[in-house]
Amino acid sequence: MRLFVALALPAAIKAQLALLSGGIPGARWVPPENYHLTLRFIGEVESWRAEEVDEALANIRAKPFALSLRGVGTFEKAGRISSLWVGVEKTEQLGFLQTKVETALQRIGLEPERKRFAPHVTLARTDRAAPEKLVAFVQAHNLFRLPPMAVEHFTLYSSRLGKEAAVYVPEVEYELA
Repeated sequence: MRLFVALALPAAIKAQLALLSGGIPGARWVPPENYHLTLRFIGEVESWRAEEVDEALANIRAKPFALSLRGVGTFEKAGRISSLWVGVEKTEQLGFLQTKVETALQRIGLEPERKRFAPHVTLARTDRAAPEKLVAFVQAHNLFRLPPMAVEHFTLYSSRLGKEAAVYVPEVEYELA
């Protein structure tokens, strides 16, 4: 199983994000049903390990909180813009939850995440898009902002790579209380 831990987004937020899609030749836009905010990518695991992951995540205690999406930006790989994203206003509560997830997964023996946590929602893969089009898109949408949304749970997802896009399946939801 290929797993990751993420915050699911409400349908209304996904609809707002979908309005940003398009207008950049060569960009591969993420389908709105796949929008999420990754807390921790886990990767391929055996089924016994998936059960350990579930148990570890079920023991996390954190309070619900509000989260706001705002701004757009890009990530680069090897000097090329590889993805376009909507940013997330960093909050203490989001950092707390992400740290709890990371700690729980390390306790069961998973390797620590090497990348620094950079909360975002990926809109498009852009390795085949013209850099000037991407820069113009970011400049045109840098004031993008959505009203705060309530975060009341986090989710363990499985992921299967498909022909067009990956298929993400919510496996378990963990309530914040």
